[in-house]
Amino acid sequence: MIKAPKIIILSTTCLFALVFTLLTRATEVPKPLKKSKPTAVHAWDKLLDNNLSQWSNYLSYRHKIGYNGKMPLNEKGEEIAPIGYNKDVTKVFSVIQQNGEPVLHVSGEIYGCVFTKKEYENYHLKLKVKWGTNKFDPRKDKLKDSGVLYHSIGENGVDYWRSWMLGQEFQIMEGHMGDYWNIGTSAIDIRAYLSEGKMNSVANAKQPFLGFGSGNLEGFCLRNENHESPDGQWTTIELVCYKGKSLHIVNGHVVMVLQNSRYMDKGKAVPLTKGKIQLQSEGGEVYYKDIQIQEMDAMPQAYQAYFK
Repeated sequence: MIKAPKIIILSTTCLFALVFTLLTRATEVPKPLKKSKPTAVHAWDKLLDNNLSQWSNYLSYRHKIGYNGKMPLNEKGEEIAPIGYNKDVTKVFSVIQQNGEPVLHVSGEIYGCVFTKKEYENYHLKLKVKWGTNKFDPRKDKLKDSGVLYHSIGENGVDYWRSWMLGQEFQIMEGHMGDYWNIGTSAIDIRAYLSEGKMNSVANAKQPFLGFGSGNLEGFCLRNENHESPDGQWTTIELVCYKGKSLHIVNGHVVMVLQNSRYMDKGKAVPLTKGKIQLQSEGGEVYYKDIQIQEMDAMPQAYQAYFK
């Protein structure tokens, strides 16, 4: 048997209250949804001008074949002082004009560097690099060599060649663009294969992070692939640094993934996440141009997956 529907009879008071509630809600202005704060996009700052106004320089020695890392001595056995800061009378570092734009020429004749007057943290660095033709002792029979040193702190001369500040190295070398070297007591973790025997460790984005540098078995790691431009052409280098993480990028290819940047001080690991940028003079003639930097508020989304 089908039951008759129940009929609900509302009193006048209840009906008035219901209508008032519906009308009130209909006229309420909805509260705006909270939006996440957008990541700020910073402008690119050019670091190279005709006067190297944003850089200082340091020169150590004209190293000879057979150098052993010790302080050089004169004929009397006395220590020879390095050339020092901002005494580049031989123009190891100079700015020339090519196609109407400034280009940094590094002769390579004396070991040393130009370094930024300012410290940087959380940034994207871009530059272009091209080899010259000249080589000097002790690298006349070796590959042309230079490097971008980042998170550089302290005084120059703490490394084997007594030329550079403590820091992390993005290697610039023929066939080795993007390798890693530790400078001084620096250390870092790299996604890489372990070495075996006389082989070198090799970076690989699919591998777990391994420790390199001070306190570890090795201070050197090979980039995963060679993406250097042919000889005589410019190679584009990019360095992405954010909160101790970094990426070495060559001609658009990520060739090394690094994190946990640090240095050792009296046996204790200290975070190394900011510092000056050094460009090396290391026995080989090299040119740099289009040096620019952009501050970052976050690791770019396109690169976040490399650290998961």
